[in-house]
Amino acid sequence: MTSRSRSPRLRPVLLTATLTTTLALALAATGCGTEPAPDTRAAGPSGSADPAPDRAELEARASAAQLVAEHVWVTEAAGYALARQSVGVLGDDGFGSVYTEPEGGQIKLSVERLPHADADCTDGPASGSEQEPLVTCERDGEQWYRATESGHAYAREQGDLVVTLSGTRQEVDRATLRSAALAAHRADDYELDQVLPPAGETAGRQPVERGDLPPVGDGAPNNDVGASG
Repeated sequence: MTSRSRSPRLRPVLLTATLTTTLALALAATGCGTEPAPDTRAAGPSGSADPAPDRAELEARASAAQLVAEHVWVTEAAGYALARQSVGVLGDDGFGSVYTEPEGGQIKLSVERLPHADADCTDGPASGSEQEPLVTCERDGEQWYRATESGHAYAREQGDLVVTLSGTRQEVDRATLRSAALAAHRADDYELDQVLPPAGETAGRQPVERGDLPPVGDGAPNNDVGASG
């Protein structure tokens, strides 16, 4: 009796050809490929396809808020979000903001021109500092970690700036604070657009007049007390 079965050697060839044809048809139908879609290539860091913000406008918004755009930093930590109302200037040209979570925890981010000792805690608190005595001071990667009985912080030098992430030990554990410190970076244009106050929001604001400032002299507060003491 003559067998009608096909040679086994033909089956892998036929199967491979079938799979190749099926795959080619699927790719043609869906338009898939290895190149990213044009809108993906043009998208910003957050995945948005919106055009990049105008740099001149960002600089103007930063100036209106008395901020230096290059000193604006951002970070992220699980469960925390930036409190927009906390964004503001520190010192002459520094930057500060606060990240909060629903339970009330806060992580403070500050970027300031500070002495080396404000980052490196190995010699103790910086000159003139009134903070609690340090109970921990150690190098952690490229940053310094310091802690007192109530608070702790990560700090690193970035050129002539000191970038610090801090919080209370009761509200923020070290792992979360370290994560925020590692994620901290100078804001790009997309992030600046989200962080800076909208154009015109600070327009028309005038310095708050203090009643205890004398009209002449160096402007020192008038601390004289009345007859009643």
